[in-house]
Amino acid sequence: MSLPATQEQWVNERVTTDSFDGLIYQADAPLPKVGDTEVLVKLSGASLNFRDLIIPRGKYFFAMALPVIAGSDGAGTIVAVGPHVTKWKPGDKVVTLFNQGHQRGMISVASSKTGLGGCLDGTLRQYGAFSQDGVVHMPTNLGFVEAATLTCAGLTSWNALYGLRRLEKGQTVLVQGTGGVSLFALQFAKAAGATVIATTSSPEKGEFLKKLGADYIINYREDPHWGETARKLSQNGEGVDHILEVGGQGTMAQSLDAIKMEGIISLIGILSGSGQVPDIMQVLTRICTVRGVYVGSKEQMEEMVKAVEEHDIHPVLDKKVFTLETAKDAYEYMWAQKHFGKVGIKIE
Repeated sequence: MSLPATQEQWVNERVTTDSFDGLIYQADAPLPKVGDTEVLVKLSGASLNFRDLIIPRGKYFFAMALPVIAGSDGAGTIVAVGPHVTKWKPGDKVVTLFNQGHQRGMISVASSKTGLGGCLDGTLRQYGAFSQDGVVHMPTNLGFVEAATLTCAGLTSWNALYGLRRLEKGQTVLVQGTGGVSLFALQFAKAAGATVIATTSSPEKGEFLKKLGADYIINYREDPHWGETARKLSQNGEGVDHILEVGGQGTMAQSLDAIKMEGIISLIGILSGSGQVPDIMQVLTRICTVRGVYVGSKEQMEEMVKAVEEHDIHPVLDKKVFTLETAKDAYEYMWAQKHFGKVGIKIE
C-alpha cells in the first residue's frame, strides 16, 4: 500500500503545570523511518491513562524525555517491516508494549526508561515505528480501541495478580473504585474463579460492578472502616489474598486492615492523595507484601492476551470515544473525572 508523506500527531513539547498547553497538535508531521528491526504500524486505536495526564503537567515520577509523541496505548495494523524483521509481516494486527525494553522477568533500570509516550515516541499519531519486540498480537475478539487499553491498565492488572505470586481459584481479590486497572482486575479475577470485593462511593457504580461480576460491594463513604469489612467478607474471615491499591496514601491503612497473612498489596496508584500514612512496620505485623507495580513485561502481556481471548474479556470503555484530532479534549474530559472506564481514541 502507498503511504502518506505526513501524518497527524500529538507531542508533549514542554511542561505546563496547570494545563495541557504543552501538548501540541501537529497536522503535517513526517512519518517515522523504519529501522532494520522495526515495524511500521498504522494505528487505529489508542486510550488514555492517568499517566498521560500528569506527564504534560510535570507530575510524572518516572523517566521522561521531552519533547516526545504522547501516549503509550495503541493498536493497529503493520503496514511495513524492516529488512531484518523475522517476527511480523504486513497485515498483522498488534498492540503496543508499554516499556519497550521489558521483555521478560523483573524490570530493570534500563528497561524502565523505555516507556512509550514518556521516553520513547508514543501512540497518539497515525503511524508509529516500533521495535519488532515492542508489539504483541492483538486479541482476535477485540476491536482496535478496546485492544489499545491492554497496554497499560490491562497489563498492570495482570502483573498485580500474576507477577509475584499467581492468583489461584477460590482466592479473594479486592479492587478499589471503577478505574481502568480496577475493572480489568475484577474481570481477570472472575475469569480465574476468584471472589472479588469491590469498593466504590456510588450506589450506581456499585450496581455496575455487580453486573461485571463483583461478589461484594462496599461503599467506602458509608463505611470508613471498609478494610475490616473486607476482611470479614473474605474466606473464613482471614483476609484478602490480593489487593490492587490504587488510592495510595489515603487508602493504604484500610488495605493493611484487609490483607491476609502472606497476602500481596500491589501499589499502583496515588489517586486518593491525602490521608494518614501507615507505619511501615505494619507490613511486618500483618505479615504481608507491599509491592510496587510498573506495568509488566512482553511475556506477561502475551499471557494476558491469551486469557482475554479464552474468556472473551472486553474492556470497559467510556461511552464517549474521541478522535485523534480531539485528543486534547479527551485529556480535559478525563482530568475532570467525567469518564467511566477507559477513555478511548479512534484514529483514522
